[in-house]
Amino acid sequence: MRRVAIATLFLSSVSFTDSVNAQIEDKFKPEFHAGVLMHTYVGAQQKGYSQSSEVSKAEKWDSEATLYRARIMMEAQLSKKDYIFMETELTSPIGTGADKAASIKILDAQWDHKFCESFVVSAGKILVSHNRNGLQTASTLMANDFTYFQYPYNMSASSPLENDLGRDIGVGIKGYIIGGRLGYRAGAYAGRRTWAEETKPLRYVGRIEYNFLDIDKYSGTNLGEGKTFTIAGGFDTQGTYYAAGADVYIDHPVSESGSVTINGAYSYITGGDDATKKHNFSTLIPTQNTQFLELGYYFKRSRLQPWVKYERQNINSVDIQTGGISTDDFDKINSSTVYGAGLNYFFNGYTTNVRISYNNMKKGVLMGDGSIKEKSYSQVWLQLQLCLF
Repeated sequence: MRRVAIATLFLSSVSFTDSVNAQIEDKFKPEFHAGVLMHTYVGAQQKGYSQSSEVSKAEKWDSEATLYRARIMMEAQLSKKDYIFMETELTSPIGTGADKAASIKILDAQWDHKFCESFVVSAGKILVSHNRNGLQTASTLMANDFTYFQYPYNMSASSPLENDLGRDIGVGIKGYIIGGRLGYRAGAYAGRRTWAEETKPLRYVGRIEYNFLDIDKYSGTNLGEGKTFTIAGGFDTQGTYYAAGADVYIDHPVSESGSVTINGAYSYITGGDDATKKHNFSTLIPTQNTQFLELGYYFKRSRLQPWVKYERQNINSVDIQTGGISTDDFDKINSSTVYGAGLNYFFNGYTTNVRISYNNMKKGVLMGDGSIKEKSYSQVWLQLQLCLF
């Protein structure tokens, strides 16, 4: 009997110890990570490529060396359900002819609370877009930069939507259902706040995607890893402004030697055609459609990736949007087409790589005799990326 009691006591103590150790192991330990992203380039572009005031100087080139992005990225898993992401950015690029004393600003400040895979609440200063390219990670782009028309009206506080490089303040929800096949995100954001009216509407943005294969990572290419085929659609609206579009993304190995990437999008955008309505964007955002397509192939052995792209901003304005100019002339002057091509070399994936790119923009130019002629402006970049996160 004594031996049985001793054995029972021993087993009880072992069970208690295991229970305590299990509780210690189950206790969540917060995690924190920090990283950096730097894009710097040397390049040249013809005057008029980005400055409409210099469109008549297409024969002149400007060379530049620029620190384009310099970001500090921080993330913390505060609990099993609470996650925070913060990211800084330069207030302006630093380089030839630019402000060499640019300061640092908070670009992203986002909190996520994950109830489950199918329902996550986000709040703070968040990257907002109805299309895929607007939600891509800057470090994983295939082309040298985002599409030229990705942020046409939400680049800065002075733009119609009064954003900061596509970021807006608000609350959103997102998640994946049907085993990750169907993804959604929707939210309400501040948008434009400088209205004459006392009441100010919110901006609403939504998007839904269907993943036929892997869940889309919102990268420019997966560098031969994974199989992605995603189609999606979304909307963005505030007051009389609205945008709606669809996009498709394919990244798939063709053979053991490499993989192909196809990224395409179409959007319809308008500020409205009735200036009598409240919260009006009709004179700020002309009616238009934007088109985007990029195609690349990644060679796994050589770590090279050639790519090409096409972009088009096709303005189809109505009288109230042109400021007194005929709609035909207004559309010719403000419509643009960009053709681009480049070659990427990945020293170490997205951690270190170098990209050379060429872009050509065609747009209408108002000449001295009052006629409008289409002119072309070129840009060449050699860009280095350093990223660790």
